[in-house]
Amino acid sequence: MKVKQLCYLAKWFIQARFFGKKRPLQSVIFISDKCNLKCKHCSVYNYDNPNVKTFEQIKEELIYCYEQGSRFVDFEGGEPFIWEDNGKRIDDLIDLAKSIGFFSCTITTNAQRPFVNSRADSIWVSLDGVGEWHEKVRGEGTFAKLEKNIASCNHKALSVNMAINTLNHDGVAETIEYAKNNPYIKSISLNFHTPFEGTEYLALDKKRREELIDLIISYKRKGYPIMNSVAGLKKMKKLDFKTQCWVTNFIFSDGKKTPQCIGADQGVCGECGFCMAGEMNAVFNFHPGTIFAGLKLRL
Repeated sequence: MKVKQLCYLAKWFIQARFFGKKRPLQSVIFISDKCNLKCKHCSVYNYDNPNVKTFEQIKEELIYCYEQGSRFVDFEGGEPFIWEDNGKRIDDLIDLAKSIGFFSCTITTNAQRPFVNSRADSIWVSLDGVGEWHEKVRGEGTFAKLEKNIASCNHKALSVNMAINTLNHDGVAETIEYAKNNPYIKSISLNFHTPFEGTEYLALDKKRREELIDLIISYKRKGYPIMNSVAGLKKMKKLDFKTQCWVTNFIFSDGKKTPQCIGADQGVCGECGFCMAGEMNAVFNFHPGTIFAGLKLRL
């Protein structure tokens, strides 16, 4: 299977890099916007009338993404581990995606519910700091639940993602140290808040962002388990590179399909904090460290 995956990735890259063929490689499917938290930075939360997709709807969306060229899928919400449709749960979606042909399936979770023995290939837990730093964003008591559930989940490919904003930016170093020393965490990815409508106050100014990128790079060079590459991080300092955001397509909880994230629609690409943008540009410019990190993440 790994040989098949590598051959597909090589073909996809050659077609994209040298012949300009733009086909998604990864899909993000929001299976619901129903959630058990109300995080301050969230731009998809819908408390009053949440969309909850059916199993059949998600099946159609998976087939669509696969036919577009995607081979990696990330199930997001809302909170994926509270999704249910006539007895079907998130692991049934993992099995479905694998049967269609996806190489790898990821779940992004807030870890407020147990997720023991999940069949996902990888789990990304949203960790916005240690202790009170996390709870400033996600609410009182959420950090203790997160720690308990990642300790009991029994998953060998669990990583954490920190979205850095004005509420938690002073906790970045502590969070990186925590990820390194926690035996249940494989790696940490760090991103910056993008000022989507209604959350502009959470975006850092340029100077503070650059300071933190330098800090993250220093930890990366010391061997800390940071998923971001040095080349990708450097690109996020200036945001003056050509983006390849079409690599990931999105299907939102209301069924809307977009060839990239909603940043383009809201006119905030020039303030993007999603570090995968820098990573993809580094890949397309043949930075070996970034390519290796991507292969390690996906294969």
